[in-house]
Amino acid sequence: MAQAAPASKSSGRPRGRRDRPASAAGREPAGGRTGRAEVPSLLIRRQRQRATARRRGVFLVPFSLGLALGGALGWAVATPQALLLARQLPGAWQNLWHGPRSLAAILNPFASGQHRILVLGRDRVGDNTDVMFTVQIRDGVTRITQVPRDTFVETASLGAVKANSLFALTGVAGTKQEVGRLIGAPVDRYFKLNLDAVARMADALGGVEVLVPKRMHYIDNAQGLFIDLQPGLQVLRGESLEGFLRFRHDEQGDLGRMERQRLVLAKVFAKLVQPATLTRLPELIQIAGSDILTDLSPLELSQLLAALATTKLSSERLPGRLYWQDELSYWMPDSNRDHPSGSGDEPR
Repeated sequence: MAQAAPASKSSGRPRGRRDRPASAAGREPAGGRTGRAEVPSLLIRRQRQRATARRRGVFLVPFSLGLALGGALGWAVATPQALLLARQLPGAWQNLWHGPRSLAAILNPFASGQHRILVLGRDRVGDNTDVMFTVQIRDGVTRITQVPRDTFVETASLGAVKANSLFALTGVAGTKQEVGRLIGAPVDRYFKLNLDAVARMADALGGVEVLVPKRMHYIDNAQGLFIDLQPGLQVLRGESLEGFLRFRHDEQGDLGRMERQRLVLAKVFAKLVQPATLTRLPELIQIAGSDILTDLSPLELSQLLAALATTKLSSERLPGRLYWQDELSYWMPDSNRDHPSGSGDEPR
């Protein structure tokens, strides 16, 4: 009787190759070592890790560039020194830098009309502020609104007073509120300086060239004020410039003084926005010293100067008319609804 052939010979596989039990094909070797079956899974995991790293790199590159660009633009709109570079940019970049919808206007809040600053010039004696105006930068224009010192202000707590006494009577907060009511828009920052500071800063800037229209002579011993100017074109510095700004003892009174202030403001503005002057900002602030008070931070002050440097100047006076009450003359603003017309009780 013939015997059956062994199973190994009838399998059809080449000789010399050992078969492994099917149950051992996917079993992990003892001791946690990686077997041959683990190699494909390791390769897959490493490929996935490399793909994840590449995806992270794709996102990290623009994120890092964004940080760098944001930091550079922040410096550019916050520091006056950057304007030296900005003014040398070609036409296409100039369009990107300037204008109401420019990058500077977006990143610098003072360039886009978000802030309105109240500027106060104080007397040598007391806290009356004979110089009062607001500054707002919008659409590439620096808009100055002058508030006459004799502007009529009436409140329940103060009664009828002149605008130049607001700071002495109500402080910074009350002055901001009342001036904001006069111009019909909120005021959120202030800059107060003694007129001595104006004289010292003008000296540092080399003076201001103005045309003195006529002889100006006035002496006020109480305030230590001595004004004696001859007519003609001349460069005014120090006390001479202060006298030109404060003189109002003629037929034009306070209105004539405001016109002279507007003239000097335009001249000083033109000097301040020059790159050489902007780089001297810390020096000028130090020269003014304690005669300047403000709630602007150093960064905001730098942003303000940077915004001013790329704008045109426009100035106006608070609209109104002469008005008399209790034998005192006032400037009655058109915004006052309680006294819409007339000149009051003029003295006889």
